[in-house]
Amino acid sequence: MPIAREPYSYRSDPAVPFFPDDRPIIIFDGHCALCSGWAQFVVRHDPQGKFRLLAAQSPLGQALYRHYALDPEDYETNILLAQGIAWFKAESSIRMFEGLGPPWSCARFVRVLPPVIRDRIYELVAANRLRIFGRQTSCFVPGPDMKERFLE
Repeated sequence: MPIAREPYSYRSDPAVPFFPDDRPIIIFDGHCALCSGWAQFVVRHDPQGKFRLLAAQSPLGQALYRHYALDPEDYETNILLAQGIAWFKAESSIRMFEGLGPPWSCARFVRVLPPVIRDRIYELVAANRLRIFGRQTSCFVPGPDMKERFLE
């Protein structure tokens, strides 16, 4: 279970390298076909470049997973880092969709479900994502046109 921390707490964690956090950052499993597909979806549907992306397998991704008491090898959730606050599981996904604007922002209506139900659905998909969608042999690597959108 992730630990809720004060906003921007990672800035004072010596194990977390400095990184630009002026825009929301999506930290995703770069080996997961579903997660990498999501990263590509975000790039296609976020023409203003609101979001940056970061593979969880990167040194920074690993440090942030550890900072939030998450397993840096077995990614049970993606992380949305926005305004220094880390969001996990279903809430992170809803906030990502909202950030993409219409029609994707309609995902906010999923909040009519209690958080425990939203997270159970998220956990079910997360637990089976590699079996259903597959695993990539290497981490998702952005093309030159996407390079500025990704942190390393």
